[in-house]
Amino acid sequence: MKAEFKTIGIISKFSDLSVGASVTTLINFLLERGCNVVLDESAAKTLPPSELDTVDLARLGRRCDLAVVVGGDGTILHSARALADADIPLVGVNLGRLGFLADILPDEMIEKLGEILDGHYFEERRFLLTTHVERAGACVIEGYAFNDAVLHKWNSVRMIEFETRVDGQLVNCQRSDGIIVSTPTGSTAYALSGGGPILHPSMNAIALVPICPHTLSNRPLVIDGGSVVELIVNTGSQPHVRITLDGQDNFEVNDDDRIVIRRKDAPIRLIHPAGHDHFQLLRAKLNWG
Repeated sequence: MKAEFKTIGIISKFSDLSVGASVTTLINFLLERGCNVVLDESAAKTLPPSELDTVDLARLGRRCDLAVVVGGDGTILHSARALADADIPLVGVNLGRLGFLADILPDEMIEKLGEILDGHYFEERRFLLTTHVERAGACVIEGYAFNDAVLHKWNSVRMIEFETRVDGQLVNCQRSDGIIVSTPTGSTAYALSGGGPILHPSMNAIALVPICPHTLSNRPLVIDGGSVVELIVNTGSQPHVRITLDGQDNFEVNDDDRIVIRRKDAPIRLIHPAGHDHFQLLRAKLNWG
């Protein structure tokens, strides 16, 4: 049974005033449809002052039935992490470049959103990764990743050394520029550039993709999505190590820190127009024949 969307939240690319025209068009359309419209703070900054409610992302997630993200994949990544516990579906209007997640083009925005509001859409559920860094037995950092959690060197040409464990079992000890721990969603992002496999978004799997490993036989590894990944930084690598989530949230890692990465139980709900075809998207975005 299709959901009924009455209160629509609008989220836009942070500090990008160029999206104002698209946001205005979207607001007018939704109001004409009789929807209640709530703006996030970034979307409100693209517009002249109005009487529409403006809230932060946490409150938007609690008040709305659907969030329309106007921007690009980066804006959806940020929104997905911020709304990870809200159980609110997201639909993306692509004003960015590639658009694996935001798959509605601006010139078809009104048509496609009209179809979605009429109940003609496809919903899929994708998982995030939850990452926490343990230091001396205490959690000092915690965050979410929709694409990937990346352990990497920082401000140095030297490789870093770390140990990888899956469900408590040693995989390897490696010297490299780092490792990408990727969801199926992130398999077409940084992991793909690192030589990792493309995973269908419906898969319950995690990809471990080394970054420029010193041992050439060190290849990407796909594990069960329910696995717990542990990365332990070896003494001597600090202070040139960071953990980065979705290329947006960046944290310093110390020697002997234990980084624990696992699937988050609550999924992200993505809304696509009816007839969404993941393989057609791959053909278009990756220039396949």
